[in-house]
Amino acid sequence: MVRRPVAWVVAIVLFVEAFGVAALNWFLGVVVDRQDMSLAGLDSDMMANSSKIGGIVFGLYFALCGLVALLVALRDRPPAGFGRILLISAAVVHALLGAFAWGLVGWSAFLFMVVVLGLIVLLLMTYDSPAEPTDAVPPAAPPENDGGKDGAGSPVTSPPAPTTP
Repeated sequence: MVRRPVAWVVAIVLFVEAFGVAALNWFLGVVVDRQDMSLAGLDSDMMANSSKIGGIVFGLYFALCGLVALLVALRDRPPAGFGRILLISAAVVHALLGAFAWGLVGWSAFLFMVVVLGLIVLLLMTYDSPAEPTDAVPPAAPPENDGGKDGAGSPVTSPPAPTTP
């Protein structure tokens, strides 16, 4: 069964990604703050603080998604309610980040985002209960023997196969 290992891998990847996103945005905020330059009249302190705050927010978001995956791995139960919605939103975020990464960063960042997207989708799909097929025939109930009064005595059987002399 791959459910629990996938949940553990997703939890670890999301925690590492949370730390990486927060650290990268914090570093970018420090770089913008030290350059003391303006972009189209924007305040450089505001850009630096926005980068740091955005890094913290997205880091906490990915850490919360990692916590949901960790709880799924520990309990071996599917995510429900808010946790499921959180993991679905993380899958959508990784799909969008992958699309942007292809054009802005390159194929390696795109590949990483697609792998994480695939892991999250695999986590969500392995815990889904299998649906009952629509063409399944319900099991026949054993016949009730009521003496043949209403014709419901024995089940219908096929006639014997013809034989050749």
